[in-house]
Amino acid sequence: MTSLSPVLKQATPVVVDHARGSWIYGTDGREYLDFTTGIGVTSTGHCHPEVVAAAQEQVGKIIHAQYTTVMHKPLLELTEKLGEVLPEGLDSAFYANSGSEAVEASIRLARMATGRPNIVVFQGGFHGRTVAAASLTTAGTKFSAGFAPLMAGVHMSAFPYAYRYGWDEPTAVEFALKELDYLLQTRTAPSDTAAFLIEPALGDGGYIPTPPAFLEGLRERADRHGIVLIFDEVQAGVGRTGKFWGHQHSSARPDVLITAKGIASGFPISAIAASTELMSKAWPGSQGGTYGGNAVSAAAGVATLGVVEKEGLVENSRVRGEQLQAGLKQIQQRFPVIGDVRGLGLMQGIEFTAPDGSPDAATAAAVQQATTEQDLLSLTCGPTGNVVRLIPALVVSEEEIALGLQRFEAAVEAVVSSAPSGTTGA
Repeated sequence: MTSLSPVLKQATPVVVDHARGSWIYGTDGREYLDFTTGIGVTSTGHCHPEVVAAAQEQVGKIIHAQYTTVMHKPLLELTEKLGEVLPEGLDSAFYANSGSEAVEASIRLARMATGRPNIVVFQGGFHGRTVAAASLTTAGTKFSAGFAPLMAGVHMSAFPYAYRYGWDEPTAVEFALKELDYLLQTRTAPSDTAAFLIEPALGDGGYIPTPPAFLEGLRERADRHGIVLIFDEVQAGVGRTGKFWGHQHSSARPDVLITAKGIASGFPISAIAASTELMSKAWPGSQGGTYGGNAVSAAAGVATLGVVEKEGLVENSRVRGEQLQAGLKQIQQRFPVIGDVRGLGLMQGIEFTAPDGSPDAATAAAVQQATTEQDLLSLTCGPTGNVVRLIPALVVSEEEIALGLQRFEAAVEAVVSSAPSGTTGA
């Protein structure tokens, strides 16, 4: 009998029957408040009626029209809609299927455009699981171990993770920018550096917002040295952080923007956007793919962007995110095992630490499992797995956030109260 790979581990035991909005209905008859959203994918909630209708209509017209062979209307419409929200000057798009593919397309473009070999990434970044994307990922060794050699030409610089260092944010930013300057002096000369690649908010690396001053420092150095600045908005984009793009919490603007996840409410599609001038420097034949820009996914993307605009979901993300973070910080006051609460919009991380300040992955894992018992779905992240992340749909209501906080607090209380004395930060 064939089964799924034993390496695949489910974060919850839930088997879904159907889902609507912020709710997953299990085959066990239970109703789960979903604060995972397919790892930030179902941005408009599960099975939003307008997204479902758009996909159903498109399936009846054409399912697959390979867009370098024949063009289809949904992709043209998606490009037009995307152009309404992209940063000024990014007027050319290339479509693929996944975030990893879009990341690889972005670094291929940067290398071709500059004629330089090296890419600088930042500690804790997650950029995908394919070989090149995993080579760029530093959110944990599990993403890149065991299949060396990895892609050459990748250099890692420090990320301003203020909580880890025990500093305030300005100090962490100053340190990280100095480390980047030192890297450019000692490991990869600016004339050899094609791109800086960074997430505006770390995803798997721990749900850490990238300080605006750091992004602005990268922009200044990229301009000074002719380096392409790439923002990986796969998880932080499409309203997730309370701005349409995560980098919009700063004044920095990218040369290349990568998007995926929430752009089509669960249908697989990704894109990179750049100026026509920069995109034209890609070599002929270097962009393509059989399934990229799939017609059904593109139709879902058009509908998703329409729903985000019509229902004011970016603003809802901001307001509900503030509610969620405020509630989490109140819970933090009750439980010293919670060392840090941070995030932007509906992308919130809760870091668990031991009494000595070291990461407490065991408690984080126990809390994540306990939330399922409370009918709340959550995930962990971070290099050591000591961060619980909450990722509600952008359509989440005030009442659902309040209920989620109640259930999360009950989960933490259950774990802390059952732990032997001295084994948690409580």
